[in-house]
Amino acid sequence: GIDIIDPETHELYPAYVEKFYEMRKAKGVTPEKAAETMKDPLFYAAMMVKDKKADGFVSGAINTTGNTLRPGLQIVKMRPGIKTISSFFIMQVKDKSYGEDGTILFGDCAININPDADQLAEIALCTAENAKVLLDFKEPRVAMLSFSTKGSAKHENVDKVAAATAKVKELNPDLMVDGEMQADAALVSKVGNLKCPGSPVAGKANILIFPDLQSGNIGYKLVQRLGGAEAIGPVSQGFAAP
Repeated sequence: GIDIIDPETHELYPAYVEKFYEMRKAKGVTPEKAAETMKDPLFYAAMMVKDKKADGFVSGAINTTGNTLRPGLQIVKMRPGIKTISSFFIMQVKDKSYGEDGTILFGDCAININPDADQLAEIALCTAENAKVLLDFKEPRVAMLSFSTKGSAKHENVDKVAAATAKVKELNPDLMVDGEMQADAALVSKVGNLKCPGSPVAGKANILIFPDLQSGNIGYKLVQRLGGAEAIGPVSQGFAAP
């Protein structure tokens, strides 16, 4: 029941070559370059999504994040109102007391190296939305992570997370979000109650937003390898189509 397509022999190949050329000629793409690019399964898949002949495309097992995102950025483009393409991992840990029955979303651990406060806020909002859409989280609880909890340390990196938290609350007052907080305060009730008394998120977060790519990428790999969690992703978000 699965259709397998070879771009070069597919009936839509000529039309997609022409369409890609028209889309990218201002960027220096020639008809010859368009014909060559459309032989790439990732670019062809993106064009099928753009053309509504496919619902989405999946890549990444044998392609880098950059190679996966490039056709999305060039063809599918960003969703209206979104300024930052980001990602999240679906982390499934063995201890079901964490997150949503053992499922926690980590964002952004794959794309944005050093997001500013506005970008962090957008990452948080998009991840919370996808928690509902993809994983049926009834109540996303977003922790904005830092090495500080509620002003326990002073640094511009802490200020960035605090500003991002305020921005999220401004843009979506109904979303349960809190920060800045350390990972143990976000996940462990005893620590959360001590460090963030009265927080709707502390000790029961099911979404963790990392302040930068270094901490996010290192964090998810440690949880995966040392904690034995299953890491699914990265799932990209912010595109006009999946």
